[in-house]
Amino acid sequence: MGAIFHGPTVRSNGQGRLEGARSVNAYAPILVLGALGAGFAIFSVVMATLIGPKRYNRAKLEAYECGIEPTPTPAGGGRFPIKYYLTAMLFIVFDIEIVFLYPWAVTFDALGLFGLVEMLLFVLTVFVAYAYVWRRGGLEWD
Repeated sequence: MGAIFHGPTVRSNGQGRLEGARSVNAYAPILVLGALGAGFAIFSVVMATLIGPKRYNRAKLEAYECGIEPTPTPAGGGRFPIKYYLTAMLFIVFDIEIVFLYPWAVTFDALGLFGLVEMLLFVLTVFVAYAYVWRRGGLEWD
């Protein structure tokens, strides 16, 4: 009796099991964990919507940005200064740099010189962007 799957990496061990190939059972815990996580997230949102308080007032419906209230102007209609959004975008750029630095630091030994050179190029690119923003006055608060 032969194996159902034929190929160079799959062999039957004579007991009905396949050797040399990853079976679907190896990924079952990951799939179950993903399904449970998604299910819990959906359940939490649905329950919060159904049983949560629905008391809206002016303060809850108002936009909140950095602790100050928007000052309405005739032309602006209560808009925030662009400096807030520029600061938020710069924070995201430099936050992404840190997100890439953590995994690199963990696998530094395995990556060797190639990983070091690649990360130095990445950090240099981000540093050039930082210097550009600094020279253009993007970090000054007027």
